[in-house]
Amino acid sequence: MQLIDWLIVLIYLILTMWMGLYLSRKGSKSLADFFVSGRSLPWWLAGTSMAATTFSIDTPLYITGVVANRGIAGNWEWWIFGISHVIMIYIFARMWRRSEVITDAELTELRYGGNMAAILRGVKAFIFAIPMNCIAIGYAMLAMVKVVEALEIWQNLGIDASENNLKLLSVIGVSIFVLIYAGLSGLWGVVATDFFQFFLALFGAIIVAFFAVNSVGGIQELITKVPEVMPDKDILSLSPLTIGKNGDTLINFSKTAGITASTFFAYIALQWWSWRRSDGGGEFVQRFAAAKNETEAEKAAWLFNIMHYVIRTWPWILVALASIVIYPNLEDRELGYPKLMIDFLSPGILGIVVASLVAAFMSTVSTSINWGASFITNDLYRRFIKPDATQPQLVLVGRLSSLLVTVLGAIAAFLATDVATVFRLVIAIGTGSGLVLILRWFWCRVNAAAELTAIVASFFVGMTTSLVPAFKIEDFGLRIMFITGTVTLLWVTAMFLTPRESDTTLDEFYRRTLPGGPGWKQQRMKTGLSPAQDLGKDLQKVLASILLLFGALLATGGFLLLKPNIGWIFLIIGVLGWVWLQQLNKSKILPMPRPGLDDDDFV
Repeated sequence: MQLIDWLIVLIYLILTMWMGLYLSRKGSKSLADFFVSGRSLPWWLAGTSMAATTFSIDTPLYITGVVANRGIAGNWEWWIFGISHVIMIYIFARMWRRSEVITDAELTELRYGGNMAAILRGVKAFIFAIPMNCIAIGYAMLAMVKVVEALEIWQNLGIDASENNLKLLSVIGVSIFVLIYAGLSGLWGVVATDFFQFFLALFGAIIVAFFAVNSVGGIQELITKVPEVMPDKDILSLSPLTIGKNGDTLINFSKTAGITASTFFAYIALQWWSWRRSDGGGEFVQRFAAAKNETEAEKAAWLFNIMHYVIRTWPWILVALASIVIYPNLEDRELGYPKLMIDFLSPGILGIVVASLVAAFMSTVSTSINWGASFITNDLYRRFIKPDATQPQLVLVGRLSSLLVTVLGAIAAFLATDVATVFRLVIAIGTGSGLVLILRWFWCRVNAAAELTAIVASFFVGMTTSLVPAFKIEDFGLRIMFITGTVTLLWVTAMFLTPRESDTTLDEFYRRTLPGGPGWKQQRMKTGLSPAQDLGKDLQKVLASILLLFGALLATGGFLLLKPNIGWIFLIIGVLGWVWLQQLNKSKILPMPRPGLDDDDFV
């Protein structure tokens, strides 16, 4: 880091801090302003903020480690969430906006009633805000610490201390800075800075990819050298599946794949629907709730998918491949990304890329802080401690909660050592509850006991099989399968052993969200309200969009990796998905008749 690099980073930090402090006035008016921006976000800002939230400093380090250790096919660990994110566009985004909740925990007392619903809301808010969220913040902070250490920032400042003390200084430093603007400005400050941070972070990733690929002689040389460095592993394959030889069309699992057959099966068959955000929940709920209307929420979800899966995947993978060639003996593969920055970027360019990584870090951690604080404030403090709290009091509690979440996240960062391991832990403790979260929108029989059992069992079974030596399941795919099966058995049993929700509660939920499908037939007849979605048509849109999204993702990879046959095949698949989607968007569906009304009552 030269003087010009420090100046670039400093200018970026000052501008970010100024924007956060300036927007703190908008977030100070009320709880809705602080946590959902007064429900006034345009789609392009909400969608970019969603993409920025999932692009942290840990992401390029994580992918660098995944590609080096498990090959490109190892990215299915996160690519497969594209299915649930496409479902989110057409099935859930509009319903979340219609619910007008501030957090997904708040939805529980809209969907369920009685003491069990209150207990569920409190337990869910605590688990999501503290252990789950703080572990997630911890691995983002850990990645930032790794970059700080790789740049030897403390040594350049003349600070000579032990490795642990330097790590502690790094954790404290990044925590204080991100807390200042995230804790003061609320969601307005988060999404406004997210917009600039996302494009700066993407630009930085493209710069690193350009220099990294050129350093090994271009794409052709890169593709040639990777198998030479790792001849025992099929790093370049987009999938661990292979077609049988000698005319045999049987699909086989590659013996040189970086992931096991059970793990790949768990990704494809289970993970995307078993995950706790299978219905678009989590931090995204804030963006949907903050959107101007339902259409804006749906557009935001589409923009996120394009940016998250198609646009920014491949710069990271190219850097990962270059790090394999340039640093074949690197012990911590995740450090390949920052090492490439230091070794190949010139002064000034290095400052821009470091600022881009800081931007990526801040966009994710600030969102996690604001999201965790929303649970503590809205679902614990206001719901159980002081229901009559004034709006200024709630905003103050929101800021104090931001401090608590940041401190706990910093502790998690200090204790962690490996980004990929912590990422898998986050997946494990959130697996198993996804199916009940999906079904609660479309099946009136799902009750609070079922969801409570799923949330608690998911957390404890995931923690036990990931951290307790006597019960730890090393194979990640088998671990996911065991967690999903165990949790599903528990929540289904709990559901049928306890009564269904009252008709009053179910009627009110239906009035608010208007879900489609056969599961609310009784409520449609009683309320006289037609569903606001055509579930059958929306499911067709989901299938078309999956073809479009994954076709674009894998076509881009096929052409970049000089595999034109694969590129053309998936490009055709993507185009077919796009044509199908356009036809579905053009077709008109007549409104469903309401009881007691004639056809002449409809316009």
